[in-house]
Amino acid sequence: MYAVIKTGGKQYRVASGEKIKVEQIAADVGQEIVIDQVLAVGNGAELKVGTPLVSGATVVATVVAHGKHDKVRIFKMRRRKHYQKRQGHRQQFTELQIGAISV
Repeated sequence: MYAVIKTGGKQYRVASGEKIKVEQIAADVGQEIVIDQVLAVGNGAELKVGTPLVSGATVVATVVAHGKHDKVRIFKMRRRKHYQKRQGHRQQFTELQIGAISV
């Protein structure tokens, strides 16, 4: 069984037992969270799609860790104009262990 969830402005296809990295969630490590924004639930050839959400469907996940992704380097340059700008960014994430998917 799998589900398509929405969190942090992004959509993720998750199945029970998987680990995923999502945008940072304000929760402690070890805490269970319930994600109720479920867009679709599938089981084999059967697929239930919500309009826009599947009513009554939830995904239970456990917070495993918090951290930062690798640095993304931004470099802007205008040729012949003596303009160069360097910038870096590390996005924070929360790692989730997916538990039960209920419809």
